[in-house]
Amino acid sequence: MSTRNFFLAAGVALGCVLASPGNAQYPARPIHWVVSVSPGGAPDTVARVLGEKLQGPLGQPVVVENRPGSNGNIAIDYVAHSAPDGYTMVVVADSMIVINPHMYKKMPVDVMKDIVPVAPIAAQANFILSVHPSVPVKTFPEFIEYAKKANPPLAYASAGNGSQHQMAMVMLEGAAGIKLVHVPYKGGAPAAAATMAGEVSAMFSGASSAGLIKAGKLRGLAVTGAKRSPQLPDLPRIGEFYPGYQLSTWIALFAPAGVPEAALARIHGEIEKALALPDVAKRFNGAGGLEPYIATPQEFAERIHSDDEKYAKLVKLIGARIDH
Repeated sequence: MSTRNFFLAAGVALGCVLASPGNAQYPARPIHWVVSVSPGGAPDTVARVLGEKLQGPLGQPVVVENRPGSNGNIAIDYVAHSAPDGYTMVVVADSMIVINPHMYKKMPVDVMKDIVPVAPIAAQANFILSVHPSVPVKTFPEFIEYAKKANPPLAYASAGNGSQHQMAMVMLEGAAGIKLVHVPYKGGAPAAAATMAGEVSAMFSGASSAGLIKAGKLRGLAVTGAKRSPQLPDLPRIGEFYPGYQLSTWIALFAPAGVPEAALARIHGEIEKALALPDVAKRFNGAGGLEPYIATPQEFAERIHSDDEKYAKLVKLIGARIDH
């Protein structure tokens, strides 16, 4: 079954169960959520916020465990091989589902078959394009013209080879007909530090860099999402200049394939209720500008399929590959 058909089938099945009664007997004991990053990372933060909110409605605690490593593959492998009873699930960033399979020569599991989506949790609507203040541009169009003429080409930082920071710039290079030199760092924080230090000229970063832009340590130029950033509303969308350009990220809960649909539906329904709470939105926003992400199973299945196709092409274009 194709990626699209697999997730759509899962979405339709879950959607049917969401509309039916009879899910009250689950859960009967604590639920275990494995997180694919270290404590303090965005998936960890949203997992703990939601776990706290779900304990009352579910009548059972949600225990969060961090299993970082291998860009999330360790956590996904652990959960995919757990009992499919609804008591062990994994909270992952989108890159682990729609980028890793195209980058890793050997994946421990087939993420399109061995795990299934339970519910989207959070989204980061925008990445921000910013430059070191010494770069002689004030606007996004000026940056594009400057980059076209720069000799040697401008260097840009990313959070690592194959990161979405790099993907955003590769997409811009293709849309605008420019070429920059990629300098990968070991994470978004080192990349931001390098850009502020003037080691590189530009970078894409998450909403957490808004404070650096407001402080004048970086100069913001544009954002990648379908709407402008509430933190930096004066920055235009890149899509305003290059229609079709859009990049945003998400965090979601997945479970081993074979979990009873009633259990998946119970968790999905309670997550949707929790995401609608104002204090949840406030706490998500404090974790790097995240927003609650509510979607039907069918809508989320379509999003996974669309992102998988997009990143497959980008990974092939940049030639990113991990052989272990």
